[in-house]
Amino acid sequence: MRFAAGILAVLFALGDSSATDANGAIRGRVEVRAERSIRDTRPDPSALGMGATRDPQDRRRSVVYLETAPRAAFETSEDRRGRMDQRNERFAPHVLAVTSGTWVDFPNGDSTYHNVFSLSKTKEFNLGRYAAGRSKAVRFDRPGIVRVFCDIHSHMSAFILVFAHRFFAVTDDEGRYRIDGVPPGTYTVAVWNETMRGDPLTRLVTIGDAGGDVDADFNIR
Repeated sequence: MRFAAGILAVLFALGDSSATDANGAIRGRVEVRAERSIRDTRPDPSALGMGATRDPQDRRRSVVYLETAPRAAFETSEDRRGRMDQRNERFAPHVLAVTSGTWVDFPNGDSTYHNVFSLSKTKEFNLGRYAAGRSKAVRFDRPGIVRVFCDIHSHMSAFILVFAHRFFAVTDDEGRYRIDGVPPGTYTVAVWNETMRGDPLTRLVTIGDAGGDVDADFNIR
């Protein structure tokens, strides 16, 4: 899978940016066909990216990322934490993107029990049943895609994308994204969406020495 290969590789070819370089930003919009048919039942965990929540808005949520990143992007030891709530028998957010080494909290905001688990190769875990008001956490230490489910509520599902660098963004409600702090250079920008089949869509973009914004739009059919 091209996505997994891209984020698993620690690529240093671009080197460090100098202090005189002006960083730029990559921005754009990802359009996803809302009418695309997706199965609502719990999928085979080995078939990552083939299932969906029943909310069409969640299906439009995409992750845009650099296939390779500057060397400095991998050199961080800060403690990182993310959050995926359980509310109204749904995971929120439906798509979460984090850097490797991040702890993700799974608080139960419902009045019923939940049991969060994953059988994904990137991170397999089972938090067991826990009641409203309680929270458990998992550390995601390998880049890749993690499909998350609830063992009690079969309609609940979510995705966690784990990256080896920080150059990624999740699209907003209108499909827009922005990746800030990108050093000058030429990059392959890729997009992931749960409706996609096969390789990610990509665009080649260049951040000039003066920095500035570069546009990269995607259309997922």
